[in-house]
Amino acid sequence: MAASWRLGCDPRLLRCLLGFRGRRSPGLVKGAAGCSGCRVANWRWFHSTQWMHGDPIKILMPSLSPTMEEGNIVKWLKKEGEAVSAGDALCEIETDKAVVTLDAGDDGILAKIVVEEGAKNIRLGSLIGLMVEEGEDWKHVEIPKDVGPPSPAAKPSVPHPPPEPPISIPVQKEHTPGKLQFRVSPAARSILDKHALDASEGTATGPRGIFTKEDALKLVELKQMDKITESKPMPVPLVPPTTPTAPLPTPATGGPSYPRPMIPPVSTPGQPNAVGTFSEIPASSIRRVIAKRLTESKSTVPHAYATTDCDVGAILKVRQDLVKDDIKVSVNDFIIKAAAVTLKQMPDVNVSWDGEGPKQLPFIDISVAVATDKGLITPIIKNAAAKGIQEIADSVKALSKKARDGKLLPEEYQGGSFSISNLGMFGIDEFIAVINPPQACILAVGRFRPVLKLTQDEEGNAKLQQHQLVTVTMSSDSRVVDDELATRFLKNFKANLENPFRLA
Repeated sequence: MAASWRLGCDPRLLRCLLGFRGRRSPGLVKGAAGCSGCRVANWRWFHSTQWMHGDPIKILMPSLSPTMEEGNIVKWLKKEGEAVSAGDALCEIETDKAVVTLDAGDDGILAKIVVEEGAKNIRLGSLIGLMVEEGEDWKHVEIPKDVGPPSPAAKPSVPHPPPEPPISIPVQKEHTPGKLQFRVSPAARSILDKHALDASEGTATGPRGIFTKEDALKLVELKQMDKITESKPMPVPLVPPTTPTAPLPTPATGGPSYPRPMIPPVSTPGQPNAVGTFSEIPASSIRRVIAKRLTESKSTVPHAYATTDCDVGAILKVRQDLVKDDIKVSVNDFIIKAAAVTLKQMPDVNVSWDGEGPKQLPFIDISVAVATDKGLITPIIKNAAAKGIQEIADSVKALSKKARDGKLLPEEYQGGSFSISNLGMFGIDEFIAVINPPQACILAVGRFRPVLKLTQDEEGNAKLQQHQLVTVTMSSDSRVVDDELATRFLKNFKANLENPFRLA
């Protein structure tokens, strides 16, 4: 207390001198950082006439996911002048995956909201708000000049290759205008050259307008009889005519005379679409990232596909028994468990490709595709091989609800070693899914359907029996999971899924 009094009764300066600096979150940056900043701050405390006004705490757009490049301010949860405690939610930020809250890392007052809610495409590192410490005048805080995001590093200049020497192009002889060109057979050409005749003086009767040997002999016979007349054949020309043709006159219309644009104009928002216009659909950050990643996946990852049918009759019986005990699980929960157990049996499939080579993953985390209004997102069932069916079912329900509400945390959808996409609830029999890099595989699951199959009973008699089949298709990265490995994986997956007791 005595030290605090001797230094102007300011506990902040005492903390700075003793090294007890406040905790900062990744999105909150002090105006002066490090030891040099501490010395500058000390000098200001003692020598500035406005020593009560410290540097504001910058609130920057943070990176909330590995693939995030921009963010949208959905809503500010604090108002200007409102006190903020460490851990309080400042605002909601829409990333490329979900809506995440940005928490304060220190106590203080929200002095200035630089970027209003609803703003879109805010680059990482951009200033979105300012905080001051308790006791400072928040109403007169000034926005720093360096409010933009960090400038990207300058790209090294690439030396231009020396200009290539000009290549002489042989001049092609132009055909005489008005003379029809023929495709002449070799035998006919020999006859025409021998008798100094031109094929245009005869008639081509061969298939596709070819001037044949018989046509050449007939032309020689006409020449000997002095009966060569100008004929007007209709052969297929070799070269399209190069003479410019006059454009057809356009009929006069009552509208204005201007060329039709190549791209139709955008319609006016809030008004019915006019003829020849279209309406722009605003793309969310999630939609743009999904489009980018799918394009990169299909263009850079060599996809291979393998399909098999699995009999889920035994699983349906187990489900009925569980319902009697008031335990509700879905077929997809069994599929997640079967995939995790198979990955544990075959760790060579539990790999990823990071751009330089394959990596063996020590964990079995299953990404489950969930459709939301903003796009597709894949929450992760962590350590799925060690969880029971009911635990997997509870995790899927909880994560799916958070995904649809946009409340998933980054650690709940980042990572994963294997993906599963199920469209069976939409009546889809089978489909092919796109791999989610850096993962190596994704399993596409269709609906289960009744199929009659001819089987044999215990006495060897043939009989028709109904089976409940589901078609699964695995897309695999051929760089790390070849066709033989993918086939063995599906074989083991089928055996595990058709025998639920192997999943225990």
